[in-house]
Amino acid sequence: MGQRIVTGVVAGAAFLGLLVAGGWYYTGLLLLLALIGYWEYARLNGQAWNRLDVLIGFAAVLLIALPRMPFDWDLPSFTTVTWVLMFALLCGTVFSKNRIQLEHVSVMFLGAVYVGTGFHFMALTRDLDHGIFWSALVFACIWASDAGAYFVGKAIGRTKLWPAISPNKTIEGALGGLAIAVIAGLIFAFCNPDWLGYGQAALIGLTAAVAGQLGDLVQSAYKRFRGVKDSGQLLPGHGGVLDRTDSWLIVFPLIHLLGLLTL
Repeated sequence: MGQRIVTGVVAGAAFLGLLVAGGWYYTGLLLLLALIGYWEYARLNGQAWNRLDVLIGFAAVLLIALPRMPFDWDLPSFTTVTWVLMFALLCGTVFSKNRIQLEHVSVMFLGAVYVGTGFHFMALTRDLDHGIFWSALVFACIWASDAGAYFVGKAIGRTKLWPAISPNKTIEGALGGLAIAVIAGLIFAFCNPDWLGYGQAALIGLTAAVAGQLGDLVQSAYKRFRGVKDSGQLLPGHGGVLDRTDSWLIVFPLIHLLGLLTL
């Protein structure tokens, strides 16, 4: 437990410091986390990092995750990157004479889009006007949901939410996490009503709680299927990048797609 707390405090402080710094400091951190997350994903699927389809995936993750290109270069569209990724992976099955199989490239394509898109919208949120505020709001709602679900579940949790996937999660905990996330959003609205209305704040909290818990269940189901406890060991006591960002990868894109960060 002590190691877990120390790791959490140090990693959390470093992450928040780079979030405040913004620019390429924060974007660079997100790109690094995206690459590590994709490597964990490849390893979970038994794929070597230096195989052709995995290397193609690494390049695609970088391009998808970027919110902007350096030196004012034009950023290729998501459609362009994903189509080129698909085509390159399919060509990999040909050039390898089917040593790389269609099942392999399908899994790696999914992973590149899943990881790259999630980190893209994290970086994009920081690049918005008042980006620190919006990023802090979304993270606060996600973390409030996690904490609420844990403590409420510990206190009064009786009804299992999905025991076949995550045996410790309860319906009471999930509802508690939802309530605490909405309260966290309302606190941000109270602190800055000019930027954030109460209805919008409640919707962001609700979305962060529901989508975040689904993101967590997705990772739990996948790790259970692969027979592993954690996606990696980067953070002692906390697991890997995907273990820590499973909620983030779903919440940030969904909040943007729903238009909840627009005034």
